[in-house]
Amino acid sequence: MAARAGVSNSAVTLALHDRPGVSAATRERILTAAKDLGWRPNLAAATLSGRSLHTVGLVIARPARLLGLEPFYMEFISGVESVLSRHSCSLLLRITDAEQEIEVHQQWWQGGRVNGSILVDLKVDDPRIPALAQIGLPAVVVGMPTLAGPFTAVWTDDEAAIDEAVRYLAALGHRRIGRVGGPPDLGHSMIRAAAFDRAISELGLEGRTEEADFSPDSGSRACRNLLLAADRPTAIMFDNDIMAVAALGVADEFGLSVPEDLSLLAWDDSQLCQLTRPALSAMSHDIHAFGAEVTAALFDVMNGIEHPSHPTQRPRLVPRSSTARPRTLQ
Repeated sequence: MAARAGVSNSAVTLALHDRPGVSAATRERILTAAKDLGWRPNLAAATLSGRSLHTVGLVIARPARLLGLEPFYMEFISGVESVLSRHSCSLLLRITDAEQEIEVHQQWWQGGRVNGSILVDLKVDDPRIPALAQIGLPAVVVGMPTLAGPFTAVWTDDEAAIDEAVRYLAALGHRRIGRVGGPPDLGHSMIRAAAFDRAISELGLEGRTEEADFSPDSGSRACRNLLLAADRPTAIMFDNDIMAVAALGVADEFGLSVPEDLSLLAWDDSQLCQLTRPALSAMSHDIHAFGAEVTAALFDVMNGIEHPSHPTQRPRLVPRSSTARPRTLQ
């Protein structure tokens, strides 16, 4: 193509990416040569001028094996894809370490590989926010606006959901309630932990949180730590579904009956919760719709349309067989 247009390879790259550095006449000559040769733009060479959208980036800093077990991100990505498919747009997904995420987004954006990105698992004072805002990356944050800096945020009301869950367990008669939370540096883990402590205090209950990493092994260890205490809880809440499922096995190890001796409540309702026996009570929300709503917001951002930060549908309590009044009130 460069030889046909009589220009350098770098000039071809600038013209096809609609970047400054070539004259209008040279750009037209290159585009004419591209048309004559039957060239079609691929995702990496797509224009980032806003006239068309091709690729959205998503980086997840979680172990790949865990993602294969945890239903949340599979449902979330299916929601993302439901919007992308309507726009003939593709998802560029990378599983990596948290330390490498900024570099990945920078390479994608500055290399012309994405038109925008979805940022997940935000931390307090997350270094991604200033770094990616500085390069002008169009992005939407999945998390509270207090974590999002200048970016549009879409979030679930974790505070209200945690409060509802604690009050539900208290209404059943539980006075000692445990919680198995996610990594403490994650923004939503901190929000949930603070909401849990506040609800426990307001209701005059005893509460304790153990930290885990969302995996079944880590969730099981945290559950054992709670049950080994002299004043062990009669109800435990979990920050995802897979840890709650693993807790059924831990309860059996301790010779405890669910829910007579121990009530279990999961976050992120899924088929896992519904297929286990007993079926797990859960704080349920439409994760597929959540992913779609985040992606629709991103399309507005990429098109230069103002999209204010907003909460999505609040998780709702779905009682099932894993929660009940304790065998003997404490």
